[in-house]
Amino acid sequence: MKYGLIKVAAAIPGVRVADIDYNVKQIKSLIAQAEDRGVEIVVFPELSLTGYTCQDLFRQQLLLDKSEEALLELLEFSRKLDVISIVGIPVRIGSLLYNCAAVIQQGALLGVVSKTYLPNYSEFYEKRWYASAADLMPQEIYLAGIHVKVSNEPIVFRTVDGVGFGIEICEDIWAPLPPSNNLALAGADIIFNLSATDELIGKHDYLCSLLSQQSARMMCGYVYSSCGFGESSQDVVYGGNAMIFENGRLLGKSERFSMEPQLQIQQIDIDCLRNDRQNNTTFRTAQVGAISRVINTMPVGEHPFELIREIDPHPFIPTDSSMTADCEEILNIQTMGLCRRLEHTHCDKAVVGISGGLDSTLALLVVVRAFDKLGLSRSGIIGITMPGFGTTDRTHDNAVSLMTSLGITQREISIAKSVIQHFEDIGHDAKVHDVTYENSQARERTQILMDVANQVGGLVIGTGDLSELALGWCTYNGDHMSMYGVNAGVPKTLVQYLIRYLAQLPAFAEQRDVLIDVVDTPISPELTPADEQGNIQQKTEDLVGPYELHDFFLYYILRWGLSPSKIFLLAQRAFQGHYSDEVIRHWLKTFCRRFFNQQFKRSCLPDGPKVGSISLSPRGDWRMPSDASSALWLKDIE
Repeated sequence: MKYGLIKVAAAIPGVRVADIDYNVKQIKSLIAQAEDRGVEIVVFPELSLTGYTCQDLFRQQLLLDKSEEALLELLEFSRKLDVISIVGIPVRIGSLLYNCAAVIQQGALLGVVSKTYLPNYSEFYEKRWYASAADLMPQEIYLAGIHVKVSNEPIVFRTVDGVGFGIEICEDIWAPLPPSNNLALAGADIIFNLSATDELIGKHDYLCSLLSQQSARMMCGYVYSSCGFGESSQDVVYGGNAMIFENGRLLGKSERFSMEPQLQIQQIDIDCLRNDRQNNTTFRTAQVGAISRVINTMPVGEHPFELIREIDPHPFIPTDSSMTADCEEILNIQTMGLCRRLEHTHCDKAVVGISGGLDSTLALLVVVRAFDKLGLSRSGIIGITMPGFGTTDRTHDNAVSLMTSLGITQREISIAKSVIQHFEDIGHDAKVHDVTYENSQARERTQILMDVANQVGGLVIGTGDLSELALGWCTYNGDHMSMYGVNAGVPKTLVQYLIRYLAQLPAFAEQRDVLIDVVDTPISPELTPADEQGNIQQKTEDLVGPYELHDFFLYYILRWGLSPSKIFLLAQRAFQGHYSDEVIRHWLKTFCRRFFNQQFKRSCLPDGPKVGSISLSPRGDWRMPSDASSALWLKDIE
């Protein structure tokens, strides 16, 4: 297992009902393909050696004997293969027949798992042929020339890399208490399901939801293989579903109703799964009492590593299919958080510094939504522009246009005189554009906002976003401070996206052009003078790095706790052709250095709503000492 990733596959072979010679050839072909492509575990459909729809032919000795011979053939075929293969087979144990999964690797029969829940309703009659695993007494059987222990106890197979996996069969996942519950709690990182699910109107969507929810609930990978073309269509049709989930997210799926064999291959990130389990106290509590028998798999040779996962370069951005719902959800969280704060403080005034930049624009739109929802007059929103030494006409005009069209109260208070006076007071040369020059402006603006809020009896609404907090790209006791920070849980890339979304809504049709221009304006604190043409000269991303990279780093460090070396690997894939390795490495080092060094600013953040899976609130998700060392992380980058 390289970088905590394991390559798994769900296979759908060609099948002919009761033609075991044909079926085993199809299975061997897909096993060989899986081995060639570096797959570590591959699962086949339920009763894949015989075909699921043999019905009363399962009572024929010839079919059962031939199944065992086929298993022996597969064991011989796998003798020099590292891939672990899970195939479906009927197994006689004593006087009973069981619907089983056989786990094979390098010529060894590692274990046999029997189906627990046998459907005997509607089109299913499995109890006519099979006994349940619940009826299986612990014993040793002789199968395909090998002595193997069978029982009704759950089994967790463990690879040489320490990855645990369990098996359930078709109906097991549809049960009120699926076997995968105990298996996951007992240490299975991945569940493999051999299935034979027929197709009915609406059933596929329900199945996808079921698998996704189980994967999410048990914080596991879930690899599902269901039989397809070639099964009997006497009364029902089987569409061939191969699906792979990770913690509720679909990584990949087969083409349904295909007539060709398929091999769906994906990488499951074990590090991420274990990080969630480690952090989730509910899961840890539920693990008490979970039991299983552990079977170790065989040692394997070295295989070249290849990252095959698709890595989203913008993990905070909603997908197209969920754009409207997700954006509304985020905006509603921000809006309702502010509504509650205004109601609690009996305030009908809000003070916002409007720069014409991204963050203040989103904050203002959220404040407008909150006032509208509370039935308060927009005149109670006091938008203040505070032009300074670096303010450009573009941002200033956008700020004024936005406030005018929204119908809020406007004030313009220049900070130039007061900052120059401050420089004289502290003996600073105004020609020296250093951190004192910049931060004095930021603190002057915050002082104005706070004092005006006192003057009108209102709240200062913070505009700083999650990305700035992660990087410490804010002035301590300057824009770092407010009375409620509506953007505290929103990363910069999402701020841009939300403004674009709002610009498309009829409610903000009048502001559309201004909003789009705000998004297209270079990100800048505008604390140093513009160039000779009046354009923004101080560009944040030139100084601190591209926000899309920093948001990517932020997501994987905080959400999954990954090491910089693994994040570098993922970023290489995500930004291939866009950023060079050296650029990624440079800004990753900047992120880690700043993230540690700037924790003191996050230790005293104002209140603000969490909107996604990541928050830097010292009262909530992120509690870190301000003097923690970044040495380990920086060394890993080197």
